Amino acid sequence: MGARLTAAASRLMSPSDSRVAQYSWRMRIALINSGLGLLAAAAELRRQSPGVELILAMDPDGMPWGPRTPDDIAQRSLACARAAAAYDPDALVFACNTGSVHALDVLRSQFEPRVPVVGTVPAIKPAAAAGQPIAIWATVATTGSTYQHALIAQFAASVAVTEVPCPGLADAINAGDQEATATAVAAAAARTPSQVKAVVLGCTEYELAADVIAATRPGVSLHGSAAAVAAQALRRAVGAPVGPSLPQSEPGLGQPEPGSGQPPSGAADGAVTVLLSGREGDLPPAALRYREGRFLVLRPDPAPRPDPAPRPNPELRADSADGGPFGAEPSSIRA
Repeated sequence: MGARLTAAASRLMSPSDSRVAQYSWRMRIALINSGLGLLAAAAELRRQSPGVELILAMDPDGMPWGPRTPDDIAQRSLACARAAAAYDPDALVFACNTGSVHALDVLRSQFEPRVPVVGTVPAIKPAAAAGQPIAIWATVATTGSTYQHALIAQFAASVAVTEVPCPGLADAINAGDQEATATAVAAAAARTPSQVKAVVLGCTEYELAADVIAATRPGVSLHGSAAAVAAQALRRAVGAPVGPSLPQSEPGLGQPEPGSGQPPSGAADGAVTVLLSGREGDLPPAALRYREGRFLVLRPDPAPRPDPAPRPNPELRADSADGGPFGAEPSSIRA
């Protein structure tokens, strides 16, 4: 399966995990999101473990998920995850804040313990660590929600927090519309108090526009989730148990070709496979407007594929519990 565990990934392990570093095997990680919000975490996975195979499962037939009901989000997320599961991933990343709120438990009930499922939570905790005023940029649906208020109470009760709704920003980023993105960012910046020292990017799409956001608020630190989510996914993948094949896709949202449960077209070492509402395809053209998308597609060709090394003995794998209610403790990013 996917790429060999790299030295970079090995350094992410705690001392108790070091015994697994001697093993190497092909690692494959799947990510799901309705649109381009999975690109930041996917690019981080590639940076942290350069040969990892990536399955990018998007839902262009149903995007955006934000305005949908929680049940609908759960069903569409589950269908995307089942399509990705046909590729036998070592971990599944729910690279969507909204999806993690409404459907993470559903995915975990379906796939764990066979496949670890890592969710996404806004980086409120590290943003608030300095004790200075912060702002949380998020979708209209998330801003003011019980979910976000609970995170603020848990991680930022002692600092001044401004919740900033960003109408249209995620849609503009998904469309690759630079003008609309700049307009939405400028509007959000105008609603952000001048004393704010850190901005939490509370939607995974926003990390793709980090440079635009940073330009509107020089000197303000930006905090996203991609790097921490990628690191957690690599840790969980190392501890993934080996077992039977995974559930197949639901009819109606695209499904893999029938057969043995192997990937329909097989993925090369370090390959990127794209699923569009369950159908194999290409990254949307808008993805190439972002450095994360270009990094995934235009990287140098991987080295010749070596013979696969055996997977580690599950009994020798270190325990790897989730770092928080949604799978990872986010960290700061640089624009």
